[in-house]
Amino acid sequence: MSANRVDENLWVRQFHPAPTAATRLVCLPHAGGSASYFFPVSKALAPGVDVLAVQYPGRQDRRHEACIDDIAELADAVTAELLPLADRPLVLFGHSMGASLAFEVGVRLEKEGIVPLALFASGRRAPSRHRVETVHLRSDDEIIAELKALSGTQSAVLADEEILRMVLPAIRSDYKAAETYRHTGGARLAAPIQAHFGVDDPRVSRDEAAAWADHTSGGFELASYPGGHFYLNEQAPRVIEAIARVTSTAVA
Repeated sequence: MSANRVDENLWVRQFHPAPTAATRLVCLPHAGGSASYFFPVSKALAPGVDVLAVQYPGRQDRRHEACIDDIAELADAVTAELLPLADRPLVLFGHSMGASLAFEVGVRLEKEGIVPLALFASGRRAPSRHRVETVHLRSDDEIIAELKALSGTQSAVLADEEILRMVLPAIRSDYKAAETYRHTGGARLAAPIQAHFGVDDPRVSRDEAAAWADHTSGGFELASYPGGHFYLNEQAPRVIEAIARVTSTAVA
């Protein structure tokens, strides 16, 4: 697959191209997140793994595009972009909303005959576990308060009122996608699933994370870490190590 295939793709960012890597890691951001959140992951795994970070419409260089506030629609679009990049084994990693999206992308890929090496579901309850959440219906100030409580946006952005107001439409759209997502049932992945979560995360309990086991006919692992919803910010080395163990199986 040529480098231009990625370079010209609005959806997929490749910060450290790894043309000789045996596997590709596809990273799907959280609500309000962007592809650049995974720059450190890409740097840590290159050149052994070709890291592809998904950029949703409505943010950063895609800020003038309409946001997509439906997980199924988003999964259809992401899958279409990944199919030409599936010439090497894929590993899917999604955090928070990105975990739900990664699952739906995995389902679609497997329908096309592409079984990922693994799905890493981080900071999100299993698709079969629902909560009534209405953050996307709240006022701008209330959404900002939610972001601050979860530490889900860089402190510099939270401190800059102008920038924060500019990105709020994308954040609200993502929250709507995450909160209105409902698993239709039936679909299970052949790919193994690893669920990772922070023990102090108010958005996912151990039981809700463990329920990811019901969504795969492959193996399942559960890993907990100190920290809250964005435990990743401090625990990235341990999570990256877990990813590296999976990607190394494609080389062995």
